[in-house]
Amino acid sequence: MADDAAPGVELAEVAARRLRRAAIVANTTGALDVFLFVTFLVPFTARRSTEVVVVNAAAGIVYLVLTLWLGARASDRRFQRRTVWLREGRPATEAERDDVLRQPLDGALTSMSFWAGGAVLFAAVNAFVLAPGTVAVTAVTFLLAGLTTAALFYLLAERIMRPIVARALAAGPPARPTSLGVSARLLTAWTVATGVPLLGIAALALSELASPGKRSSGTVEGATLFLVAIGLGVGLLAIVLAARSVADPLAAVRRAAARVEAGDYEARVPVDDASEVGLLEAGFNRMAAGLGERERLRDLFGRHVGEEVARAAMESGARLGGEERQVAALFVDLVGSTALAVRRPPSEVVELLNRFFRAVVETVEAHGGLVNKFQGDAALCVFGAPVDRPAPAADALAAARDLRRRLGAELPDVDVGIGVSAGTAVAGNVGAERRFEYTVIGDPVNEAARLCDLAKQRPERLLASEAAVRAAGPQEAARWAVGEPVVLRGRDEATRLATAVA
Repeated sequence: MADDAAPGVELAEVAARRLRRAAIVANTTGALDVFLFVTFLVPFTARRSTEVVVVNAAAGIVYLVLTLWLGARASDRRFQRRTVWLREGRPATEAERDDVLRQPLDGALTSMSFWAGGAVLFAAVNAFVLAPGTVAVTAVTFLLAGLTTAALFYLLAERIMRPIVARALAAGPPARPTSLGVSARLLTAWTVATGVPLLGIAALALSELASPGKRSSGTVEGATLFLVAIGLGVGLLAIVLAARSVADPLAAVRRAAARVEAGDYEARVPVDDASEVGLLEAGFNRMAAGLGERERLRDLFGRHVGEEVARAAMESGARLGGEERQVAALFVDLVGSTALAVRRPPSEVVELLNRFFRAVVETVEAHGGLVNKFQGDAALCVFGAPVDRPAPAADALAAARDLRRRLGAELPDVDVGIGVSAGTAVAGNVGAERRFEYTVIGDPVNEAARLCDLAKQRPERLLASEAAVRAAGPQEAARWAVGEPVVLRGRDEATRLATAVA
């Protein structure tokens, strides 16, 4: 538990230090801007004296230091309480998760409350030494500076808290957004960049209208330029923070989507936001997990029924019934499998069967066929279904010849019989609505099985029907020699046998 908790402790300490620095920088910058603005740029309508400036400066410094200390203490206590789970190295509960998500907003509200208190305090201090219009402008300046500082701190804190939010949301995001969404963040950035400077300029204009002709030359112009500079500088920072709070998660989702598109279904993005952006991140992760599960099911399905059958089922749907097709059937069976099982332990028999079937699958698929069924130590292979082939008989005969050579080279201690036939059969799904399998039913399948039985008793170990050779075309037919007719077991008509030319 200690090892698990150590990274959490370090993460919490780093975030706490960054939050304190963000609060100090934002509020100190705001206080300095207010002091410069009020002292040098507000068009006073009453007497101004050095004593007034000194008193206000001293009161401002004391108030700033006091509020920063109080705010830091309150924020630290709140942050320590909200990150107990992180320091203990355990997942956050739902209540703890929601508590952590409120940290940036609570910090911004605390900062705004101190600025509102400053507006009241300095309005009271200067009520008897400055003109009412100047006092009003000063109070409004404090409120606007507080709004700017609080908004800027929220954007900074939201970014600082992302690693902790990601851990808090690891167990799952909330059902609905619980922090400022994209629209609210953009509105906050607009407030800092545009709204506050415009309100400041409006306050100056109202002050001039209330006391026309009593301003010093250039003060309004200077104040306006000062507010424009604030809007450009602080506003740019706010816009960048708001944009990155949306662009960074979207970029992560885009990169992960590219990985999923390339076949990496393990791609995930950290859920580090409790707004609709976080819901998008969580939704992408669920989608990627669902796609990965579907791909695993598709792969498993394909391994059980064959990739071609699986692809056909996904493209046209799975339903009972079939259709007539011109197919070729290849039946392969081990010779003496019963004795083999007696002589060898079961594990060796299974390993031998797996090697045998691997050779069958790879050879048949290399010639465009489908291993339709494994029947104990035998396999039924089909060419021409479920995907049409130009010459299924030629594919089956070529596969039979290659399979005999490969088994002789790789499994010399295994003896097999192979039978090949071709003709018309019905290919489709057989069974019940809730459980069925793809199969091929017809005379070619039965004839291939009987030819395989006979091949196990003959030295060639490979027999084909004359019909299969004729359907294969001249190039493949030249590799086969047609011999005597034989009435196969369970059949009434004779089948003319064909053997591969040595």
